[in-house]
Amino acid sequence: MQFRKITPPILYVGTPVALITTVDDKGNANIGPMSSAWALGWAFVLGLGCTSKTFQNLVSQKQCVINFPASHLFTHVEKIAHLTGANPVPDEKKEQYQYSSDKFTAGNFSSIPSENVIPPRIAECPIQLEAVFKDVWYITGNGGEYPDTAAVCVQVVCVHAAEELVVKDNHIDPAKWDPLIYNFRHYQGLGPDLGKTFKAKI
Repeated sequence: MQFRKITPPILYVGTPVALITTVDDKGNANIGPMSSAWALGWAFVLGLGCTSKTFQNLVSQKQCVINFPASHLFTHVEKIAHLTGANPVPDEKKEQYQYSSDKFTAGNFSSIPSENVIPPRIAECPIQLEAVFKDVWYITGNGGEYPDTAAVCVQVVCVHAAEELVVKDNHIDPAKWDPLIYNFRHYQGLGPDLGKTFKAKI
């Protein structure tokens, strides 16, 4: 292989899309599409812009649901990708975003109650993680599109999975789960199964 030094505008090399549901201090629900999330055990770290309504709700209300859409839901996700729950729209988003008070309707999503947190789950998403706030680390001036960002750590307290994905009571069947992947600003699904790690139990 030969290599070239480049300066890409974003570094999303292929990560699952997550729809973060939160509520504000009046109980109004919001959906925040994002693809900067990773798990370590039952803790999740979420990369969020500090001016986003998702970040503001999560830090103030201390609860969220991490909803993972399947690949066929990409058109639903894209319908709300340019919307923000922040009103007024932050200056750095004004050129590309517009305010929406109801992203469930805008994205043709259905709201269903959670069991342990106030924010609702998204019925169309096959995997839903109820979570509570643990910590936040602020990252400023990182050279990205949004200079003020943060890594928010949440603790997952309950996992909901579509019945057809579950095998052996507590495992997700990777042959049936097809997450929506955000790959350098393109939506993709998974390709064929290439194998499994030695830690795999199914």
